[in-house]
Amino acid sequence: MIEAGALLAAATAGCLYVVSPGPAVLALIGIGAAKGRRPALQFLFGHLAGDTLWCSLAITALVGAKVFDPLLFELVALACGLYLGFLGYKGVTARSAEGADDLVGERPWLKGIAFGLTNPKSYPVALAMFTALFAGRPEALTFASMPALFVASFVGFLCGDAILAWIVGTGFMRRLYLGHAVTIVRVVGALFLAFAVSTLTEALPKLWARLA
Repeated sequence: MIEAGALLAAATAGCLYVVSPGPAVLALIGIGAAKGRRPALQFLFGHLAGDTLWCSLAITALVGAKVFDPLLFELVALACGLYLGFLGYKGVTARSAEGADDLVGERPWLKGIAFGLTNPKSYPVALAMFTALFAGRPEALTFASMPALFVASFVGFLCGDAILAWIVGTGFMRRLYLGHAVTIVRVVGALFLAFAVSTLTEALPKLWARLA
């Protein structure tokens, strides 16, 4: 049976993946500011399709790497740690934030689907996020545990979506987010750097031991 800590890690990764500031989150808040909560929630519902796809692929990739060869998982962890570090550095040194795109239309849920499925950064960010949170428990990544990890990550998506829905429905939080987008991006960048340090701390000693 998969341990509760692994399920919590999957749910946490899913939630953080959803709420991490980026073009989609800023677009969501922009839609809420322009048209209200209902179109924003439709966009969010559509975007859930992309969240589910990319995070499912990330879990599948991690399980495959762990089952086929532990060295492959360690290399993936190293690559993702470096990628998270790169994103974190960009975040903490950001001078501006991407504004919300004008995504308001007749079918915001369709635009949410398109936005979620076509973002080229979605898969590497999801892979990096899950790798960081599972770096200390690779034994939990098995084919038998995949359904439970999928469900846990989906619960994390729903928690993240609930947080975003609350933000969209709160005028104060919406103004705060849009008025301090750069600061928020920098804080999340620092969080990504912390994940990168955690991942590299786990991966580098194991790789060094193999080479020694």
